[in-house]
Parts: sequence; structure tokens; C-alpha cells
Amino acid sequence: MKISGEFEIEVKPLDNYAKAIDGISLGRMSIDKTFTGELSATSQGEMLTALTPVKGSAGYVAIEQVSGSLTDKKGSFVLQHYGMMNSDGQHLTLEVVPESGTGELSGLTGKMNIRIEEGQHFYDFEYEFIN
Repeated sequence: MKISGEFEIEVKPLDNYAKAIDGISLGRMSIDKTFTGELSATSQGEMLTALTPVKGSAGYVAIEQVSGSLTDKKGSFVLQHYGMMNSDGQHLTLEVVPESGTGELSGLTGKMNIRIEEGQHFYDFEYEFIN
């Protein structure tokens, strides 16, 4: 199955544990999202970032738990993010953490793509259920 929709996101800085050195900037942030469309859900998570002294070069990882309904099936699941950016472009991977689906979303697997167009956030979610 493949679905698409919109989401709103709010990101807020959190206190860092790790201290950056040698021109690297480390960050830690909270993530709150509201998904609309066939994925009608909210999520909360945390993101860690690393910005290098080179403009446009960065990396991030994040974990967020999504709770709501996916095409009328109710439950929750966890998304794991892995992102890298540099002058050649960006690479972003979001995958459902294995065995993280609960309720009617048990057995969920899949990958999500994020698009930002004219300041609006969109998702494309390709998924299936395995048992």
C-alpha cells in the first residue's frame, strides 16, 4: 500500500548532554507532529543533530512514536529517521521499527518519505502488514 498526506511539525530545542568541539554544533530537539490524510495521527519524538562548519553539511537521527489510525486501523508504531546533507544533496531514510506496531497496526512494516513544498510538509508512506 502507498498513501500520501500532509503533516504539521513543531520542533523545540532540548538540553544537550554531549558538548560539541572543533567547530561542530550538536543539537537535541523534541518533535511533535500531526498527520492528516489516510494516516490520521499524532507523534512525539526526539532528534539529535550535528552541523559541521561547512555550510549545508549536517546529519540527524530521530525516533518518533506515531499514534492514531492508518486507513481506519488504530494503534501506534515507531519511526526511525536517518538523514545526511551536503553540497551534493540529501539522503533521508524513515523506516518503521520492526515489531513496533501495536493494536490493529501489529505487523506493520514500511518506509516513509518526507517532502517540503512551498513551506508545507508532505509524507509518502509505503507500507504492508506481515504476520
